[in-house]
Amino acid sequence: MSGNGDTGTPNTGEQIDAAEREEAKRRLLAQAEAERIPVQETTRAVPDRRWRGES
Repeated sequence: MSGNGDTGTPNTGEQIDAAEREEAKRRLLAQAEAERIPVQETTRAVPDRRWRGES
């Protein structure tokens, strides 16, 4: 009742797919890190006094 090829080990195609997914994940993480904006630059407040009517 184990089925055809159901030995618990992935076949070559599955191994290649898994390796390609891992490589794609590494590339995406490297790209995200390269494009990352430091949190100090994203949380810096800039005063906006236009709404108060000051010139």
